[in-house]
Amino acid sequence: MNYLITGHSSGLGRALADHCLNSGHAVFGLSRSLIANTPPALRQQSVDLSMLDEIQPALDKLVPSAQSLDIVILNAGVLGPISAMPDIQVDTIRRVMDVNVWANKIVLDWLVARPTAPRQAVLISSGAGVRGNRGWSAYALSKATLNMLVQLYAHDMPDTQLVALAPGLIDTAMQAQLREVDSTVFPSVRRMHEAHGTGTMPAAETVAERLLNLLPHLHDVESGSFIDMRKR
Repeated sequence: MNYLITGHSSGLGRALADHCLNSGHAVFGLSRSLIANTPPALRQQSVDLSMLDEIQPALDKLVPSAQSLDIVILNAGVLGPISAMPDIQVDTIRRVMDVNVWANKIVLDWLVARPTAPRQAVLISSGAGVRGNRGWSAYALSKATLNMLVQLYAHDMPDTQLVALAPGLIDTAMQAQLREVDSTVFPSVRRMHEAHGTGTMPAAETVAERLLNLLPHLHDVESGSFIDMRKR
């Protein structure tokens, strides 16, 4: 199968790419940084996803128009600052939204214009977009918007099953960033601090394997749905 994965060079994206490649699949990776010493089954293109005008040209270079894609995983995202809403500037929120939402819209529009639709598109979401805990500000806003983006595009991409999927806690650089946040000021991060080093926060490789194994079992899920992977 042919996978398109954004943010494929680190964290969950890297683990997803490695697992797909090790399983004999082809991966088309789009990320700011590139993986060195790449196997033949990996094609990759560098792009800063905050530079929205550069995304479609990068995709055109990465994936020839005649090349079909089976599964698309839009994984790339940024956390942004953990901050009370009155303390965060609109420009900061806009930068997070550009990467976490509007970059994904550009990829979805590019997919719509292609001659062949992928059968599945998974956009990596978060419970933060549902819970709205204090301090998650720009990130929570972006993931809530992403969930609605998926729901809306499900009407316009009838040949593709779209899901917004929250994978749960993952031991990545984003979690390391969250461990620097004072949990006495923002109590919702205490759970992340306590989960580090336990089975509650598995490695990216473990989550990637679970996620990919779950995908064939999602075909009974209505397109446009939000899914918490921990409940499946």
